Amino acid sequence: MPIVRVEMWAGRTQAQKAELARVITEAVVTIAHTTPEATIVVFQDIPRENWAVGGVLATQEKK
Repeated sequence: MPIVRVEMWAGRTQAQKAELARVITEAVVTIAHTTPEATIVVFQDIPRENWAVGGVLATQEKK
């Protein structure tokens, strides 16, 4: 049973997550030779203030 965890900044719509779940599931089924029913996709929304890249919080990035 493949489990795919997707961590990303909060703010994506339910429609975007649904589309991501669909295409991720299709890819896993094709490549891992499993079934859609056995494939789990978990979304975790991370607030920008809890994310840092290169030692700089995402909320402090230059725009």
